Amino acid sequence: MTVEDLPSSATEHDSAIIRVLSYNVRSMRDDTAALARVIRACAPDLVLVQEAPRFFRWRKAAARLARTTGLVHVTGGATAAGPMILSSLRAHVEHTEDVLLPHNPPLHQRGFATAVLRIGGARIAAVSTHLSLDPVERHEQAGLLLERVAAMGEPNAVVGGDFNEPPERAGFTRIAAELQDAFAVAPWGGEVTNVREPYQRIDAVFTTKPVQVLGCGVPHSVPGVTHADLHAATDHLPVLAALRVPRA
Repeated sequence: MTVEDLPSSATEHDSAIIRVLSYNVRSMRDDTAALARVIRACAPDLVLVQEAPRFFRWRKAAARLARTTGLVHVTGGATAAGPMILSSLRAHVEHTEDVLLPHNPPLHQRGFATAVLRIGGARIAAVSTHLSLDPVERHEQAGLLLERVAAMGEPNAVVGGDFNEPPERAGFTRIAAELQDAFAVAPWGGEVTNVREPYQRIDAVFTTKPVQVLGCGVPHSVPGVTHADLHAATDHLPVLAALRVPRA
């Protein structure tokens, strides 16, 4: 199965088809050239990044990633404790907000990078998130994520993230009870996103119900990107989704 099986970005009479990539980039500590090749080949309209650089010269690192992938930095990075949003020039950004979640030391600070964008005439809210390693805090953050999506007030919304647990666990299940788990709705490509044991799906794309999921999964057979690139870029595999977003 190749990336051509997934619909390309398009503007339709009453909707827009957009490509959304969710990707934990491990603070760009690995092969950044391979990372850029993977992102470019997926041809995304939106990239919902986790573990963006957060420390010394993080803005330069974010700008470099945007430049080498032909995208623009929308919001997030250190200001959201890691989550970040990039977009293609097809997107018109209407609003952004970085949200820090309640911090419980010694656990890591967590946050959301959020934006409202118009793409091909369709309006969509986007959230990038990376939930806690602690199961109790993670479940609480799942609830805060749902509250944030609801508070954005947009019928069309997409969430991409590293949820640090597989679909059968409590936090993931809590989110999937209210939002569409894109891979479960329209599986395409690969399922496992964690390249270390235990091999499981801990990264995902979710949408609100007005958004039609056309396909979602790990893009193993992207033309021009080798198996080595996918494994050299970072310690997570990306999740690519094609979505049909209705116009308001």
